[in-house]
Amino acid sequence: MVSYLKVFAVAVYLILVSIFALIFAYIDRSFTLFLKLNKILSIGVFKITGVNLQITGLENIDKNTTYVYVSNHSSQFDIASLQHSIPQKFSMFYKKELSSIPIFGWALWAGPYIPIDRKSAEKARRSLEFAKFLMDKKHISVLLFAEGTRSRTGEILPFKRGAFHLAATSGHPIIPVTISGSQKIMSKGKFKINGGTIKIHFDKPVNTENAKTRSEQIELMEKVRNIIIKNHII
Repeated sequence: MVSYLKVFAVAVYLILVSIFALIFAYIDRSFTLFLKLNKILSIGVFKITGVNLQITGLENIDKNTTYVYVSNHSSQFDIASLQHSIPQKFSMFYKKELSSIPIFGWALWAGPYIPIDRKSAEKARRSLEFAKFLMDKKHISVLLFAEGTRSRTGEILPFKRGAFHLAATSGHPIIPVTISGSQKIMSKGKFKINGGTIKIHFDKPVNTENAKTRSEQIELMEKVRNIIIKNHII
């Protein structure tokens, strides 16, 4: 399929699935149906585009444990890749502005995903509190892209501390996640989808209970970033 036709097909498919996601979010407040639908969404995206996934490190994940997944980010395909590969219920942060997109954004807002307003420290704090609620009360893991934005080149950018503050204050372990190859599939700012393989690696859990101070959280952040860099394949 021609690349731009793939983009169009994915967009139409996304709208259709988002309609069902919006409905499921309101009829099932455990979000089980919503999150299962995300798995179906990701499978469809890869079927339409012909992109392959190679997943390693699943043995490092205990499905009965709640985690903070921390990942690098360089492509729109990263989200579908992790929806497909993370073997448990999880939520993730998204830019608040996306909530205003008809159907797709409404489904994000209605579901267990967490809007983040980077312009307001107070609203960002409330978003972190909601993430802790999901982990502690709903037993839903949380995914964060620690760079805060997509890398244009695939190079891993400096991390922001929010993910590590959340993990440390909640006491939940971090799973470092390395995504390789997605930037070559669809890079930031481009609407062309190339064929290829995206590689996802889940590293061993990192304990967060001894990272209470700012300096300890920065040390934790650098430790996780170095793990992700070590597993990154250019």
